[in-house]
Amino acid sequence: MWVATVLPKPVPPVLSVLTSSRNPKQSSFHFRFSYRPLNLEVSATKQQQQLPEPKADKKNPSSSDLGWLPAFPHVLIASMSNFLFGYHIGVMNGPIVSVAKELGFEGNSTLEGLVVSIFIAGAFLGSVASGSLVDKLGCRRTFQLDTIPLILGALVSAQAHSLDEILWGRFLVGLGIGVHTVLVPIYISEVAPTKYRGSLGTLCQIGTCLGIIASLFLDIPSETDPHWWRTILYIASAPGFILALGMQFAVESPRWLCKVGRLDDAKTVIRNIWGSSEVETAIQDFQSVIKNNGVNVGSGWLELLEEPHSRVAFIGGALFVLQQFAGINGVLYFSSLTFKDVGITSSSLASLFVGLANFAGALCAVYLMDKEGRQKLLIGSYLGMAVSMFLIACAIGFPVDEELSHNLSILGTLMYIFTFAIGAGPVTGLIIPELSSAKMRGKIMGFSFSVHWVCNFLVGLLFLDLVEIFGVAPVYTGFGSVSLLAAIYAKYFLVETKGRSLEEIEMSLNPDFSVRDK
Repeated sequence: MWVATVLPKPVPPVLSVLTSSRNPKQSSFHFRFSYRPLNLEVSATKQQQQLPEPKADKKNPSSSDLGWLPAFPHVLIASMSNFLFGYHIGVMNGPIVSVAKELGFEGNSTLEGLVVSIFIAGAFLGSVASGSLVDKLGCRRTFQLDTIPLILGALVSAQAHSLDEILWGRFLVGLGIGVHTVLVPIYISEVAPTKYRGSLGTLCQIGTCLGIIASLFLDIPSETDPHWWRTILYIASAPGFILALGMQFAVESPRWLCKVGRLDDAKTVIRNIWGSSEVETAIQDFQSVIKNNGVNVGSGWLELLEEPHSRVAFIGGALFVLQQFAGINGVLYFSSLTFKDVGITSSSLASLFVGLANFAGALCAVYLMDKEGRQKLLIGSYLGMAVSMFLIACAIGFPVDEELSHNLSILGTLMYIFTFAIGAGPVTGLIIPELSSAKMRGKIMGFSFSVHWVCNFLVGLLFLDLVEIFGVAPVYTGFGSVSLLAAIYAKYFLVETKGRSLEEIEMSLNPDFSVRDK
């Protein structure tokens, strides 16, 4: 999941963060460094085939179809985590100058960048730890446990009177965010009905967008009140309390309940959110996967080196590498300056335009995700991002008219963010848990998001240096080229997962499933 932040000015090594996305037709990675498209096999003959077509009754959602409604409150509560994510992304953008002045490091761009980006170090560690927590505690308890660093981090930051205190507060917030960015897609993919998994999964992106927009509105008084930053950081603790309380009433993942032997509880959850007619079929599928893979005995990190887990882990990492190096953070770093060129001097107003474009794209994704499918959405998204990058590069590199050049740059920036939010953002985060086995879903997601945070850091660290050395147009051309590469990758190495249950996908991806199941 995922969305990104807009900085009031490029301050190295300040990092913005996004939510991420997912898609499948995959590539397989052997640790002998062989690479081939993902084979989807369901029998002992290991005969290559596509995923089976969705069952005929699995229609695309329509406005009159309310089958998504029972699961919606639970998914909505989980998405409060993404609201927090977006809020903490944007909350330091405006007040960072006031924070630096009050805490004694004004004018030191390195320390200003560190205050914003120390968050990523915590997020990396949180992502690594998340897989084990989910396996042992389940989603609900992990959500509640993880609100502790989020709440403490916000309060420590709000009360900070030194650089060390603000850094510790931001680190704790990052630690909580790192766990949540992994946990929310897992929870939604395991709780949402198959038919609506894609649409409900886009709530991650929407939550992040709303969090960023809320923080931008609350940042406005900081332009006149030098102490306002403490107030908005205190406010940041409130969603954590709401999330902890709300999760007390949310359901646990029925797949995790079945895995730990709480069969009656799993049946109750399925009956309440999927319908009574789904209970027996779902439980049989869960137990078949458990019997086949032995998920009840837990999993270890070294199993990521084994097939088929290594293939999915490689795909997850590759999707995030492509997503990040397609330039979302770099574009957002530079967008404030782009808007200033056409007379929009308020960084908050520029950020608001970007936030609204992001939100509009996320809303479109809600409708398109289960209608068009993950693969098509991802391909279209990256093609749109490539066109946007090339448009901006041409406007900057070959300016015929200054006003026209500036307007094309604005159009390209907003189109890039809109198309990112339609596919590259939400699909990347959603498709990885869909492709992962029940046994290794937490570990694969943790690994994939740790790659995300590393790439996020590198892009933020290197972007301004690359612009200084090569210029904006060549760097944006590079981003457009990576976007084209990502579209090609999605076309030839991913498979469509819409309309299939997680168990159907897992059985198809495991060539020995039927052999061991006999």
